[in-house]
Amino acid sequence: MQQQAPGWVGAPLAGWGARVGATLLDGLILLVPVVVLVVIIVAVAAGSDVGAVVVGIVGFLAYILAALFYAPVLMARGGDNNGQTWGKQIVGIKVVRDSGQPFDLGSGFLREFVVKNLLFGTVGGFFFAIPTLLDWLWPLWDDQNRALHDMVVSSHVVKA
Repeated sequence: MQQQAPGWVGAPLAGWGARVGATLLDGLILLVPVVVLVVIIVAVAAGSDVGAVVVGIVGFLAYILAALFYAPVLMARGGDNNGQTWGKQIVGIKVVRDSGQPFDLGSGFLREFVVKNLLFGTVGGFFFAIPTLLDWLWPLWDDQNRALHDMVVSSHVVKA
């Protein structure tokens, strides 16, 4: 019998559909600033081409920072919302560390950006996106509903 880790003992595991739903909601939440930014750039471009370029560059850099820190900052919140982005919160799931420790900015950044986005997203893309696809689909046949990135960082996704 496999021993359960302290971070998720007794907690019901989140299903694949809830995980996908949370990811889609987080994507929609991050899409809102892009739409606002495009509207601002178009409005500024009507008056000044140079102004539109400046607004575009500054806006793009601000968006990259927001996208980079969206999940890590939200997952590092204290209390019941620790381990949750807004998408996960809406769907009713959260990420817990197997050690039982709460997420802080560093562990959230490691899981969400370094492992999920850089390792499986970007580097995996160089291998015909096969690692990325496997990471997304792995919870479907894993007995603990874990994705590959969960295994790398020792975490589980549970119902909140």
